[in-house]
Amino acid sequence: MTVVWINGAFGAGKTTTARELIELIPNSTLFDPEVIGGALAHLLPPKRLAEAGDFQDLPIWRRLVIDTAAAMLAELGGTLVVPMTLLRQEYRDEIFGGLAARRIPVRHILLAPAETILRERIACREVPPDLPDGELRVRQWAYDHIEPYRAALASWLTADAHPVDTSSLTPYEAASRIAEAVSAGTVPACDIVQTPEPTSETLAAGVLLFDEQDRVLLVDPTYKPGWEFPGGVVESGEAPARAGMREVAEETGIVLDDVPALLVVDWESPAPPGFGGLRLLFDGGRLDSAAAGRLLLPGPELRDWRFVTEEEAADLLPPVRYARLRWALRARERGAAHYLEAGTPVG
Repeated sequence: MTVVWINGAFGAGKTTTARELIELIPNSTLFDPEVIGGALAHLLPPKRLAEAGDFQDLPIWRRLVIDTAAAMLAELGGTLVVPMTLLRQEYRDEIFGGLAARRIPVRHILLAPAETILRERIACREVPPDLPDGELRVRQWAYDHIEPYRAALASWLTADAHPVDTSSLTPYEAASRIAEAVSAGTVPACDIVQTPEPTSETLAAGVLLFDEQDRVLLVDPTYKPGWEFPGGVVESGEAPARAGMREVAEETGIVLDDVPALLVVDWESPAPPGFGGLRLLFDGGRLDSAAAGRLLLPGPELRDWRFVTEEEAADLLPPVRYARLRWALRARERGAAHYLEAGTPVG
């Protein structure tokens, strides 16, 4: 089972190319995530929908895209062809990472016509006659996203996806090139970490690393939204502190010589679809400037990293994770570990 994700600017011809492609790839099926956006209009309150300028900004949309794609492949097998613009790297990482967690590889294709051709196609794009303000809502939407498309090209998109210049190609010709590239293996599966989703409570170990100004290291994982501490799930039969050391080495390239001291034990309550479990934070100590300069980031698991103050961390971490950090820093100052439940000290 595999996914062929056809990316590109709005108006690049993704859907028409995808329809041609499923005729060329045996046992393939079209999945247009636009249907998820349409369904959300019937599932969510209008106020919640109004808070998001784009369906993609809704976490429920991204999760449903992952779950629906996985369910379709479980039902049908073969190849799922998905035409959908993804211009924000964190959304690409979340969706592709969620699929990778289900052992579903993604082959990422970018339709990349010249901008002049793209603008011509947008101008000639058919507008549904029954859509109010169709000209504004369809064409202007596409025009408004050309600049974000340019920014994505300049920062990550070209390096991440297999480009196909469709300036002079019909949808069938573009689909033929994609089918040939996929068949020949010239479009590899995206290099993104595969982290299986838990099926029960988990034990996870994080490690706090500090720079010479006592700022703490936070990392931005590719496989889930939000900033985190270096670390991960403790494997069966593994000591938690050793698991934290292993994860630090795998994610950052930093090898800790000493077993880190425990700072916090926090019980994370189940919040569907998550199962919760125990979250431990350890003190990995201070890195000198030379060690900090050897951080192996970004990579398949981590998109970015930064050393931050406690105050700066408040803008990056989810509330419970930030509370965990605050109590870990107090424990580091006092030399005594804290026991928390959902980020709040108990006892």
